[in-house]
Amino acid sequence: MTERTNEIGKTAERPLLDHLNELIARARRALISLVVAFVIFFFFEVKEVSFLGFNFPILYPDLFNSIASDFIRLFIHTELPPQIQLLNLNPFDTLFSAAYVAFFLSMFIALPVIVHEIWGFVSPGLYENEKKMAKLVILPAFILFAAGSSFSYFIIIPVMMKFVLIYTTSLGVEPTLSLRAFISTVMSLMLTVGVAFEYPLVMSILTLGGIVKASSWRKNWRYGVLGAFIIAWFISPGTTGGVIETTIGVTLSTLYFVGVIAAYFAERRRKSNAI
Repeated sequence: MTERTNEIGKTAERPLLDHLNELIARARRALISLVVAFVIFFFFEVKEVSFLGFNFPILYPDLFNSIASDFIRLFIHTELPPQIQLLNLNPFDTLFSAAYVAFFLSMFIALPVIVHEIWGFVSPGLYENEKKMAKLVILPAFILFAAGSSFSYFIIIPVMMKFVLIYTTSLGVEPTLSLRAFISTVMSLMLTVGVAFEYPLVMSILTLGGIVKASSWRKNWRYGVLGAFIIAWFISPGTTGGVIETTIGVTLSTLYFVGVIAAYFAERRRKSNAI
């Protein structure tokens, strides 16, 4: 009958054990890439060596000056007001903080391998138009996540830390912060805001798949804005008296209207492909 029927027939002929073996093999490769990246970020630093008059970067084992440790120093110098004193409350807070940063970086680096393995497993069972849709989604999803993480890093976290400093000082309390809590806050906000920035992409996918009409997004914009502020309330640390929540909510509301426009283009594309 159709190409889809042939694909289903071929898939049905494969024993379940073959599918499980393939899934295990692909999961193993994805996990290995994640572990290798984590080890590099957690245990190695980047050094320059000179050879024949040229400088070459190499990985050199050094737990105390690892790549993750360098990122922690970067976060401290760029995100934390100098008046706030960081404390190591528990013996292994520094190691846990470095591990947290190393895991976040390794996820980011290993993501192409993880996506490739997932795609290799699920693509044989997809329609041709579904494959095209998935390929169109990957790059925008990456860009939106990077934009959300950057927004969190350059705007949300500095504003939040300054607010904490001002409010703590006004109460006559010494402005101190646990290192582990600081790194956890930075990483969590970068991750959650990055995911939240996928808002317009999700809308476009739902329209491209024929689940929600573009006109429905436009007509129900009030619920979209409400949803944006609900998401902002969930992902905000809740320590700035509504400043961060409002900033995230307004930003996501703007992204909602970007999603409305993108949904119209997605709907037009779907109709043109159906002709």
